Amino acid sequence: MFWFLESPMALKLFLFALLLCLTTSLSSTASKGKEQKLKFNPYRYTFIDKASTFSSSSSSSFSSNGRDSTYDYIVIGGGTAGCPLAATLSRNYSVLVLERGGVPFTNANVSFLRNFHIGLADTSASSASQAFVSTDGVYNARARVLGGGSCINAGFYSRADAAFVKRAGWDPKLVNESYPWVEREIVHQPKLTLWQKALRDSLLEVGVRPFNGFTYDHVSGTKVGGTIFDRFGRRHTSAELLAYANPQKLRVLIYATVQKIVFDTSGARPRATGVIFKDENGNQHQAILSNRKGSEVILSSGAIGSPQMLMLSGIGPKRELQRLKIPLVLENEHVGKGMADNPMNTILVPSKQPIEQSLIQTVGITKMGVYVEASTGFGQSPESIHTHYGVMSDKNELFSTIPAKQRRPEATQAYIRRNKYQLHEAFNGSFILEKLAYPISRGHLSLLNTNVDDNPSVTFNYFKHPVDLQRCVEAIRLVSKVVTSKRFLNYTQCDKQNVHEMLSLSVKANINLRPKQVNDTKSMAQFCKDTVVTIWHYHGGCLVGKVVSPDRKVLGVNRLRVIDGSTFGESPGTNPQATVMMMGRYMGVKILRERLGNKAGV
Repeated sequence: MFWFLESPMALKLFLFALLLCLTTSLSSTASKGKEQKLKFNPYRYTFIDKASTFSSSSSSSFSSNGRDSTYDYIVIGGGTAGCPLAATLSRNYSVLVLERGGVPFTNANVSFLRNFHIGLADTSASSASQAFVSTDGVYNARARVLGGGSCINAGFYSRADAAFVKRAGWDPKLVNESYPWVEREIVHQPKLTLWQKALRDSLLEVGVRPFNGFTYDHVSGTKVGGTIFDRFGRRHTSAELLAYANPQKLRVLIYATVQKIVFDTSGARPRATGVIFKDENGNQHQAILSNRKGSEVILSSGAIGSPQMLMLSGIGPKRELQRLKIPLVLENEHVGKGMADNPMNTILVPSKQPIEQSLIQTVGITKMGVYVEASTGFGQSPESIHTHYGVMSDKNELFSTIPAKQRRPEATQAYIRRNKYQLHEAFNGSFILEKLAYPISRGHLSLLNTNVDDNPSVTFNYFKHPVDLQRCVEAIRLVSKVVTSKRFLNYTQCDKQNVHEMLSLSVKANINLRPKQVNDTKSMAQFCKDTVVTIWHYHGGCLVGKVVSPDRKVLGVNRLRVIDGSTFGESPGTNPQATVMMMGRYMGVKILRERLGNKAGV
């Protein structure tokens, strides 16, 4: 039926490459040529340096040689929110940003759309993405690079709707000033590929209307959104928002891994005084906050990193901290709770003609709270990457007989070393995906150990709530109509397929570590459970009213805030990055205005 797949394993690897399942190792070597000539321009970002250059021997807040004694703001994490936040605060105050990863500017796997899948699949220690697997058996990733998730995502840019802004308690006027601040620097209108046009027409054909054209706004119907990839396929990230910074008042340290936040507990309330971090050589340093009124440590490490850092620093569930012998600074049972991830399911769509690469450009925003999108053309080629079938393969006799939970990393890596260039195939096809916008199901995050470099344990409880499962079933029915619509069939030039046969292909592919009912392909509810993957829009863990106040100050302590997606109770828009970047700018302006009034100049 699917003539372009010459073997059962071809399908597995195809879906694997598309969905970027991270336990299979893909080499991070990009194609040779122009991509290897990327250069970092130090003249634009004179304030970026390696963590090992840190010195605290100077006597002034910001001395002539740029070295530091104390800072008005210490931002933990130079990510999607951290970069615009730091750039804004540096207008009036000294700011230190501590980023555990490197710079994105010289990384070809980050910078080019064609290498999107490579960057996510790279599991090396220097990768811009750090893989983790939730206890649900779903592969996932968190950013480890200046610019955060904007360096490893699919690039789609879409604002939150007015209802989200109202629920967040934000000032609509300042929100509408902060989005354009981001967009002027890094956002573009995409040039639609033929596949994305076919999706647009098919969505309209099956009733996802009206057509809203190109817009950054989150509106029901079918639309074309923004992208952080320019017309040459070059990615522009949150790190480039540092171009707005005052270079005289900003210092960004890369390869600076914060170990914990330091508190003074002698008063009535714990008071943040600084942070301890290690540099790229493993040496420890302490960065100290200024005693000036209003100085703060700001956590901006994302939905995984921020609750993890709070707990490592002594703020969290008492029993969990005691278990790991972490000195208790403040008991808060809500840290790490309320975690959620937007479940995604996909349907493979074959094509009889070559498909150019594209990431998310067109989206259908339905009234039932489901978004339909597509990504295309990310298969293997000799110029791209080499791969093996790894733990996903039925050709791997060792792992095929071992339950997924018993597949140890050491054994996996040994297999990878032996079979790095074992097999290589090319594919032609793509997939349509649906994302559940507002999952009711909630999970939690807990520490496995006290090593900040290790991932914590994360549970999202996909489809635990029956309403989530029912909405997924409705979404799969909608996607089934899309992929069998006249417009799509005209583009793919394939015969109309039996939907259940198409669904069964996805079920049989090893796209996650969840147990599967391969013989129950007619149950769309079972399909949802068996084929769930992430779309990397996880959030929560430091929720407003539970862990932080509406202005993102950590409850019960002084001089500490959390500004990132861990404070969200829902994922904004079809992709959260626009709102997370806007939030960095918004909160920076808000903080400056609160401290300086009209003198802030923003």
